[in-house]
Amino acid sequence: MASPSSSGLTFKLHPLVIVNISDHYTRVKSQMNPTLAPHNSVPSNGADGVVSSVPPRVYGCVIGVQKGRTVEIFNSFELLYDPSTHSLDRPFLEKKQELYKKVFPHFYILGWYSTGSDAEESDMNIHRALMDINESPVYVLLNPSINHSQKDLPVSIFESELHVIDGIPQLIFVRSSYTIETVEAERISVDHVAHLKPSDGGSAATQLAAHLTGIHSAIKMLHSRIKVLHHYLLAMQKGDVPCENSLLRQVSSLLRRLPAIESGKFQDDFLMGYNDTLLISYLTMLTNCSSAMNELVDKFNTAYDRHSRRGGRTAFM
Repeated sequence: MASPSSSGLTFKLHPLVIVNISDHYTRVKSQMNPTLAPHNSVPSNGADGVVSSVPPRVYGCVIGVQKGRTVEIFNSFELLYDPSTHSLDRPFLEKKQELYKKVFPHFYILGWYSTGSDAEESDMNIHRALMDINESPVYVLLNPSINHSQKDLPVSIFESELHVIDGIPQLIFVRSSYTIETVEAERISVDHVAHLKPSDGGSAATQLAAHLTGIHSAIKMLHSRIKVLHHYLLAMQKGDVPCENSLLRQVSSLLRRLPAIESGKFQDDFLMGYNDTLLISYLTMLTNCSSAMNELVDKFNTAYDRHSRRGGRTAFM
């Protein structure tokens, strides 16, 4: 576990960096094994068809600006990494740095990024390799593992500090705190990504239909289960089946929840939501009709404008 940093630097991380790292990891993972990528299983390096449960690691550089004690990370780009020699492709790095300098002259390479659950000892080799570009590079680590109980972003930022361990000075990674910084363009982009349509070409209406179909199936299943309970209680009341107190207590506990959806507040909220949905549907129909009418009028005017040049007719509108 990395110790906390004592440098006093303030780090600001932009969402574009997180999106870039996640996209890089997803592409590499799907390319290594498209069929098993959703199950976190990829073939091991250099062995086609051999499946490994170890997720791939991706590497890249993070760029941004540093003003005083504030480090702001704006963007990132990918790097070519050789796992056998634990080295980076320096010509590729220098070319990418030159290209980014032409587009973003105020951005500098602040460090690098990778994926994994925690910083590893081999990561220090890459860290040292970038010290000739930035004497104190930043290490951004994204954990691609899904943890539903975790509320914070699975992103960590590390700095390197020189500590004396067993009488020997060594560079170690220390964890630093950060904040998410966004601009208006990034907020719009992130919102757009969050509402992207599925890759199979399905429309928003298709998604809504699938969602409503699932809800309908759940309600239908609930109704069938309630009918079974009702018939069972009727049979128990007539004496056709023996009385079971434990089952009655469970049914009673279930029925206590039903009056909650028969309250006046629920009816008001339900009718309000239902009316809002109908109103949105009507507005959508009116908008589509208005758009179709405008398109028809434009075509009509275009057609009659051509006739008016030859026969003296006037436009419709």
